[in-house]
Parts: sequence; structure tokens; C-alpha cells
Amino acid sequence: MEKRICKTCGTQYEGSPIECPICLDERQYVGHNGQEWTTLREMKEKRFENEFTKIEPNLVSIQTSPEFAISQRALLIQTEEGNFLWDCVSFIDDKTAEEIDKLGGLDGIYISHPHYYSSMVEWAERFDCEVYVHENDQEWIMRPDKRVRTWSGKELKVTDSITVIQAGGHFDGSAVLHWTGGAAGEGVLLTGDTIYVVPDREWVSFMYSYPNLIPLAESEIETIVDRVEPYHFERIYGAWPNSIVKSNAKQSIKRSAERYLLHSKEKTRS
Repeated sequence: MEKRICKTCGTQYEGSPIECPICLDERQYVGHNGQEWTTLREMKEKRFENEFTKIEPNLVSIQTSPEFAISQRALLIQTEEGNFLWDCVSFIDDKTAEEIDKLGGLDGIYISHPHYYSSMVEWAERFDCEVYVHENDQEWIMRPDKRVRTWSGKELKVTDSITVIQAGGHFDGSAVLHWTGGAAGEGVLLTGDTIYVVPDREWVSFMYSYPNLIPLAESEIETIVDRVEPYHFERIYGAWPNSIVKSNAKQSIKRSAERYLLHSKEKTRS
């Protein structure tokens, strides 16, 4: 039986679900037309494809066209110790696999939070690798598989140059990835939307729910800032093509958190 994929959040399911628990959660939403499903076969018939864009040396963006579900991108990091995928997209086909094979394949997949679990098992099977999600979010794994592994604690050392950091906030297990080799050795932080790059790209923000505009508690924001503090990074790459803080990214997080908390406290007093 073909695996169903939710058209709103992009999560692939085991079995024949009627509803999508991820979309029923208050951090997401059910589409205006009600619950709708598709499959990889149907997406191929509708001529979806994945576009590859080199955004800096050894960092490649993979994004589905036309836009699908949340429309996030995956980021492929090439290192001497292997190739690693940060976050994932729902669509995968032979052409996608061939392009990634040309880049050296995949040695592991690491996902920031449940909204980007997408078709992670399909990807792990195709590249014969494992996919890692934080144990705090394991209840949101909708297609259990032996290749899906959970990790615990505040950080996961992947290689000498890559560390996944559990920051919390959006989800209890929400994570970011630190790569020392990015930005010409100055370091980059891949944030998904754990830390959200806003249109004024010198700033970021934080939310419990982005589509439903539910703010994040002060203590959660302080935890996020504290968790990334030990790491040096110059640049942030978020979940979408233009979500980039090109420089002074660490300072951007600090002052953005200060601004958020200042406005929150002012509104509380008023």
C-alpha cells in the first residue's frame, strides 16, 4: 500500500490515517479544504521535482518545486567525514537520488523538529543511512522504522565539525545544527524555524506556533539563547531560501531575544 502524505504539513504516514495529528496540534493547522492526502506516485505524476542550489562551498539547498506543504528546504552539508542532510522534504524521486549520489550520497539525516519529518524514512532507505530526531519529539514519528533513531541530551556530536543542539522552544526537542566549516570557517548555524529569520534579515524571532501566532514563553527564549551561546558562528541559514543572516548572526540572536522580551514585558505591564 502506498504511504499517504499530508498535503498541509508534508508528513508521510504508515497505514491509512484519516486525520493528521501533527496538523491537529495547535502549532499547525488543518487546511481550509479539510484533511487532504497525496502520495509520492501522485506527486511524480504531477511533475514535482527537487531543485538543487549551491549556497556556499560544501552546502547545497534542496527544495521542492512547485511549493508543497510547508515548503521548507533541506540542506546538504559536504565534509571530509561524510555528507549529512539537515531537515528533509516530502518529495524524492530517482532524479533527486542521482543528483545526491553525484555529490557523494548521504551518511546521515538530522531533523530539527516534527514539521520537517516529511518522508524521512523514504530518504533513509534510498541512501542506506539513519535519520536522527530528538527523543523529546518521538511521539510525532508517524512512520516508525528501524532507521529512525532518537537521541537525547542537549547536544549530539556528529563529526568534528558538526554538532546538533537541542534548543527547545517550538517543540520540546527542537534543534539547530552547528557547522564549523561554514562561512569560510567562521561557522554557521542551521536553524530550521527553531530560530526564525524574519524579513529584516539582521533579526530573528521565536514562536511556539508560527501559523497561529502563538508566542513563546520568556524562559524558553532564554534557553534557546543559552544553548547556542558556547558555539561560534557568523551566519544563519533558516528553512527557506531567503532566510539568511549573512553576518554577526550570534549577536543577532542575542539582541533579537532582548527585543522580543522587552516588548513582551511592556505589553504585560500595559
